[in-house]
Amino acid sequence: MNQILSRTRVALAIGLVTATFALPGHAAPRAVEVDRIVAVVNNEVVTALQLRARIDQTKRQLGRQGVQLPPDDVLERQLLERLIVERAQLQLAHESSLRVDDATLERAIERIAGNNKLSVEQLRATLDKDGIAWSRFRDEIRTEILLTRLREREVDSRIVVTDAEIDNFIANNPDAFSGQEFALAHILLRTPESATPQQVEAVARRAEQVMARLRSGEDFARVAAEVSDAPDGLQGGNLGWRPLDRLPALFADVARRMQPGETSQVLRSAAGLHIVRLLDRRGGGADAAVQKLEQTRARHILIKTSEVLSDADAEARLLVTRERVVNGADFGELAKASSADLSAAKGGDLGWLNPGDTVPEFERAMNALQPGEVSLPVRSPFGWHLIQVVERRVQDVTDERKRAAARQALRERKADQAYEDWVRQLRDSTYVDYRLERE
Repeated sequence: MNQILSRTRVALAIGLVTATFALPGHAAPRAVEVDRIVAVVNNEVVTALQLRARIDQTKRQLGRQGVQLPPDDVLERQLLERLIVERAQLQLAHESSLRVDDATLERAIERIAGNNKLSVEQLRATLDKDGIAWSRFRDEIRTEILLTRLREREVDSRIVVTDAEIDNFIANNPDAFSGQEFALAHILLRTPESATPQQVEAVARRAEQVMARLRSGEDFARVAAEVSDAPDGLQGGNLGWRPLDRLPALFADVARRMQPGETSQVLRSAAGLHIVRLLDRRGGGADAAVQKLEQTRARHILIKTSEVLSDADAEARLLVTRERVVNGADFGELAKASSADLSAAKGGDLGWLNPGDTVPEFERAMNALQPGEVSLPVRSPFGWHLIQVVERRVQDVTDERKRAAARQALRERKADQAYEDWVRQLRDSTYVDYRLERE
């Protein structure tokens, strides 16, 4: 037994993944997996088993999508970096007292099952067939919700689009509402925050090496999977079909001048260097701005969460308020008394709203209501809402529709860029000790 314990300590000390034990009553030895640390992120660790699980999951996903995998060592480094960035975000979320309670998690899982036309039990059985443990699936969904909430609070809720920016967008993008769509793929070579001239030069050299590979005929998707620092790199950098107004401004400017199959020169942004390929384009020839638009007049009650008021408490408070409204209480008076929004003085009245005027979570819930109906509590980056639709109308709003579309496009562009910048700053301020290559 002492010899067995000694071998175990040696295996752990030198970082072996497995050790062999001769168990009593068994002639053959059994391999027992021993974990090891592959990175330290601030005061937490990423282990080899966690990295292996992410690698196996990614290989299954990309295999189903038909994406050619990069070499194993490249895939390992990329996924380790993703785990590091994810861990840094989760640490910030926990430090900020962000939580996802079980009720929120169960509702999210029910939506996932419903979107796949399955019951929760059928979803669980399907995952089991794919070898995915239910507990692990729940943990992954909880993490996704938590990261989304962190982004909403740290980035999305701070995005402001001015009328002057909308005027400028419409004036300089006359084809933004033409109905034409573009399929793009891209490669991002990220530069650190406050990069030194030497670091910028090193990234520029990498970009030229990538361009040389593409000019020689290498597959764009494979190169992107191997070198891109973008979250979609492992999917070949494919952005899918998007109209011009939903593309980053840098990409839209070059896409409109490219033919399918063409690759851009190296493009520079605050995040780093980009290479864009136009895969295809479709549609166009008509002004997509509709002449008739449905508008909604709505009012709401907002409760903001804090360290002393949790999500569960805010939701429970609005459920009580909703019950009072259903039983005849005046929505406007309750809004004046309890809403944390500036609209409280007007009984929560938001006036006539066009599509895109509110954040997506609010708009989806509002659009599902009939006039006079009151929603269940709805969470957005601003807090928890109780929404009532007062009435709807259809207006001739060509100009208003263009402005609403421009506002939404600018919001999405700003949010995407701001999120990239925020993640880069967070990553650069995170202490990381790599141990993947150590013996």
